[in-house]
Amino acid sequence: MNKIKQKYAVYLNNREFLASLAFSVLILLASLVINFYAVTYATARASNAVTDLILDNIRVYDVDGIFIYGPIFFYLFVAYILIMRPHLIPFTLKSMSLFILIRAIFISLTHLGPSPLQLVISPANIMNYFTPGGDLFFSGHTGLPFLLALIFWENIRFRVFFIASALLFGAIVLLGHMHYSIDVLAAFFITYTIYRIASAFFPKDKKIFASGLEHEN
Repeated sequence: MNKIKQKYAVYLNNREFLASLAFSVLILLASLVINFYAVTYATARASNAVTDLILDNIRVYDVDGIFIYGPIFFYLFVAYILIMRPHLIPFTLKSMSLFILIRAIFISLTHLGPSPLQLVISPANIMNYFTPGGDLFFSGHTGLPFLLALIFWENIRFRVFFIASALLFGAIVLLGHMHYSIDVLAAFFITYTIYRIASAFFPKDKKIFASGLEHEN
């Protein structure tokens, strides 16, 4: 606990770090607002469903528990990692914000309807505020954990955990027919590009992030 207090004492007295931290929080909030309107727009204009090689050959599985609560526990764990390591926060939040913004653009462009067999989530569930059905391409359930795997690549334990989470959530959304297979597959390729863009846009934050992981290893 004393080490954590010392870390916060160092970084909270660093004006440049505080400015970067504040900016990362602001763009994260802005990206979430933009994403909300993009999802609402795409859902309202969703057209017909399309055929899918994988979905057409598997039945719908009742995976709503993992679909809903899996990401909640996952991001609580991510929050814990960042709270315990404040120097990792700016680059992580800025990268996630960039991911959300780019995904909002993608889901605004093409408005495919969801699979007709899609697992129905209760309208009262909080997940419907984030994924009401029109935000298909590309899969955020798959992409964000993979983005975190790329961010934490130098830490083997986190890397394995985040890649496993991306694969698990990707499988879950397919088993529940919540996404088309192209949404899941494309997420890995697009996310890698987003990570490279974030690395180019925020080099100072990435350098601080990398130096922090080096000290841990």
